[in-house]
Amino acid sequence: NDDLRRGKPTNHKVYGEDVAVLAGDSLLAFAFEYIAAATAGVSPSRILAAIGELAKSIGTEGLVAGQVADIACTGNPNVGLDTLEFIHIHKTAALLEASVVLGAILGGGTGEEVEKLRRFARCIGLL
Repeated sequence: NDDLRRGKPTNHKVYGEDVAVLAGDSLLAFAFEYIAAATAGVSPSRILAAIGELAKSIGTEGLVAGQVADIACTGNPNVGLDTLEFIHIHKTAALLEASVVLGAILGGGTGEEVEKLRRFARCIGLL
């Protein structure tokens, strides 16, 4: 809900909240479309795994969960460390984890390699 990003008015200030939300919805849908239609030279099972991973990272087990917790804490000066860690793991860390894990899956990583990279990315996201 920042009014400015990198010194420029944000979409909800320029175009209104309704259009900004729809723009976000459109970009989210496009991410799935792009992975499904434009990923060449990768097996369908890996593409499906990547799509599932992306959905999980932004849904109720990832970004949405973190954002709900973040909203619930707004204005509360006594948020505990456990809650802050939950928020950051489910927002920033979930998105970094997804980007790394999707690359590992689509790049042909083994299950063990994917999990090692997942843990690495989650730690970086929490930092």
